[in-house]
This record gives sequence, C-alpha cells and structure tokens, in this order.
Amino acid sequence: MRQTGTTFMMEPSEESPKEVPDIPGKLALERTYLSYERTMLSWVRTATSLITFGFSIQQFFRIATSATFQGKGLVGPEESGLIMIAIGLLALLLAAMDHRAHIKALRAQYPATEGYGSLPPSQATFLAALIGILGLLAFSSVLFWK
Repeated sequence: MRQTGTTFMMEPSEESPKEVPDIPGKLALERTYLSYERTMLSWVRTATSLITFGFSIQQFFRIATSATFQGKGLVGPEESGLIMIAIGLLALLLAAMDHRAHIKALRAQYPATEGYGSLPPSQATFLAALIGILGLLAFSSVLFWK
C-alpha cells in the first residue's frame, strides 16, 4: 500500500479481489426488490378486500332474506358475491404472474454470479398463495352452500 497525497491506494495483488463490489447496484437491487414486494402486498390487500366483501355480501343477504324470496333480477346477491370473489381471485392471479415476471427480470439484470447476491424467496407470493386458497374456499362455499 502506498500513500498518494491524503488517500491510500491498493496495489494489485493476488489477495485483493479484481473487481470492487457495485454497492450502488446492490442497493438499487434491494430497493427495487422491496418495491416489488410492497406492490405485491398491495395487490394481496386489494384481493383480500374483494374476496371478503363478496363473501360478506352473499352471507348478509342469505341471512337477511327468507327462503321465500326469489330474486327476479339479472344479478342477485349470490351472483354479486361470486363475481366479487372471482374478481379478487383474478386480481391475485394476475398480480402474482406480474410479480414473478418482474423478479425474474431482476434476477437476470443483477445475477448472483456477479457479486450481487441471491434474492430471498418472496414472502408476499407465499401470502398471496394462502389468500388464494382462502378465496377458493370462499368461492366454493358461496357456489355450493345455499
């Protein structure tokens, strides 16, 4: 090591790495990854709201109306609930597919082999899968339980 002015410069040697890690690139990767996770969690929250609202509409009108009520309209409370649950499940599916595509592109842009490290598994996708299972149970409950 030699001193030039007020800074120290490392001379190339066998022990020192040939390439300095790209700290701004690593921070950009982390920020972008966390941004994708937050976006996925927002979609999970939206889908959860749609699923629970659809299920609640159907259950409320099932309890509030008597067995003698026969809806004459095009879309009744049961159909409205099913539609809301289906929209929530569709939103969750599309968000999961979009999230997966973005994470795949991120891994391609910042490969672990170049010193960026590997991205952790997505906890938002795991949560989305759990909410999707609950949504499918709600959908089947509304569809088959009358």
